[in-house]
Amino acid sequence: MLHPWSLSPEEAIRVQAALRAQLSLTWDNRAVETIGGVDLSLQEETARAAIVIIRLADLKPIEGVTADVPLVFPYIPGLLSFREGPAVLAAWEHVEHKPDVVMFDGQGIAHPRGMGIAAQMGLWLERPTIGVAKSKLYGQHDPIGPRKGDQAPLYDRRKPPHVIGAVIRTRERANPLYISPGHLIDVPHAVELVLRCVTDYRLPEPTRWAHKFAAGTPLQLADDVQPRLL
Repeated sequence: MLHPWSLSPEEAIRVQAALRAQLSLTWDNRAVETIGGVDLSLQEETARAAIVIIRLADLKPIEGVTADVPLVFPYIPGLLSFREGPAVLAAWEHVEHKPDVVMFDGQGIAHPRGMGIAAQMGLWLERPTIGVAKSKLYGQHDPIGPRKGDQAPLYDRRKPPHVIGAVIRTRERANPLYISPGHLIDVPHAVELVLRCVTDYRLPEPTRWAHKFAAGTPLQLADDVQPRLL
């Protein structure tokens, strides 16, 4: 176990600082056939984590699981991993087809301490993870164009300045997404995989389906996949 989940906010910040040194932001050119999408639906006292597995070849869902876990950590921006992580791990235990890469609705290293949920959970899951955030938490970037595919680097301006992600418009006239690597992947490959998963919607298919599934929308599995009998 990397760390306990029942921590004070001050302890959680110290844990994030320690975990940052364990991240690997390199890509090993592994084959990618499936990508998982993770999103959460939060009630007053419960977190529901949804994980949907997408086949990269045709962007069709092949599996979806959920798990409901009591919330034990308060809502504090920058520390959402401690609020949502236990539910993600509970859902992960039920995934039959473990994906090659996992996309999270949240930040990777584009975070004040470089430890958004995609980064922290990447260390727990021990596989490449990508943060796909709908709003900016940290970093600076130049304006991007209005067309689908327009993008700009996302910078950490602390010395030395360096790239921590990318800002991408995935749909014309829609707000951009903030993409950053979490663990075991670099910025270029994180961006490439997200763009390969974009169709006609703002969100890439893995997190788009995870969002719908967490909210209770039935999963439309690929035609050649049989539903699991639980």
